[in-house]
Amino acid sequence: MKRVVITGAGTINALGLSVPETLAAMREGKCGIGPLEFRDVERLAIRIGGQVRGFEAEGRYNRQQIALYDRFTQFTLTAAREAIEQAGLTFTDELAARAGVVLGTAGGGVSTWDDNYRAVYEEGKNRVHPFVVPKLMNNAAASHVSMEWNLKGPSFTVSTACASSNHAMAQAFSMVRSGMAPAMVTGGSESMLCFGGVKAWEGLRVMSKDACRPFSATRNGMVQGEGAAVYVFEDYEHAKTRGAEILCEVAGFAMSSDAADIVTPSKQGAARAIAGAMRDAKLAGDSVGYINAHGTGTAVNDKTECAAVADVFGHHADKLMISSTKSMHGHLIGGTGAVELLACIMALRDGVIAPTIGYQEPDPECTLDVVPNTARDAHVDVVLSNAFAFGGLNAVIALRKLT
Repeated sequence: MKRVVITGAGTINALGLSVPETLAAMREGKCGIGPLEFRDVERLAIRIGGQVRGFEAEGRYNRQQIALYDRFTQFTLTAAREAIEQAGLTFTDELAARAGVVLGTAGGGVSTWDDNYRAVYEEGKNRVHPFVVPKLMNNAAASHVSMEWNLKGPSFTVSTACASSNHAMAQAFSMVRSGMAPAMVTGGSESMLCFGGVKAWEGLRVMSKDACRPFSATRNGMVQGEGAAVYVFEDYEHAKTRGAEILCEVAGFAMSSDAADIVTPSKQGAARAIAGAMRDAKLAGDSVGYINAHGTGTAVNDKTECAAVADVFGHHADKLMISSTKSMHGHLIGGTGAVELLACIMALRDGVIAPTIGYQEPDPECTLDVVPNTARDAHVDVVLSNAFAFGGLNAVIALRKLT
């Protein structure tokens, strides 16, 4: 079994257009959630989100590429470029033949669906662009990353709602750990902030109209975000031989299914995934210093997640730190686990724990240390990243400092 390390990271989200911008915003406890700006937003009951600002496709891609790239693909390519440049890898010869890309997304080209439904049903057009299907398909981003960087190994997309990114990164980790690939590009992206995308989520009655306040007694729902985060997972010996800068080690992962309800989370299912990730990484419970929570800000998720953590860690649950960065960048659905992994890397490398902002009042059912409102300096060696999706699909990743 190979050891697996992260040698590159890239992102674009409501907090920043790069990793340094995003980490600075997390340290400062900035909120990237604000009024939504797109066509027909006034017809929505929910008008806030973690929308990416200052990103113009026209300055990054030519007209032919824009015709092929949905917004979620544009985000992915931007984040992948930052990650691969940081890793310093050039994919040629055997490395190109064996390295691949596994990405997560829940909705794929939602903006493309929205635009073309409008064209056909509202405007009465009888023809759509010939590349609508290749533009909206969930694997479009993975395919374009593969083509752009000559990645000819295992390449595919995982779609498991809010756990998509964690599931994708777990698959990439498994491929590197097993020796199937010396390096994999992995992460996730989402762009659902358009009229149809938000209108669909409105129907669930789980959205907040004013803010995302995870773990607070005053929380009243989740807030959507958009963006991407991409990483280079690499065989440790391969990275060490070429003198790469190593961000941290991927120690283990686990997946579980609640097999219970399509939307209501299960304490038992979440606990099995958390305990399984520690078992896979061969970690003692008291070694975990920080958990990046799924922490959506809904009444049911937050208390269920806290109960699962308490069950797994026992008395140590009162000593570890847990925070939800969704309070800052929103819930990126299929891309959320990838963006949140940045907070885990920051905790390990910089000793800074990202806060749960918007916290107003303690909830007796969420009594853990949720790092309220202000980032905290703390030394941690092991962190977990939780993702618990609609459909009862759970995925937890364990990271640690390289020793």
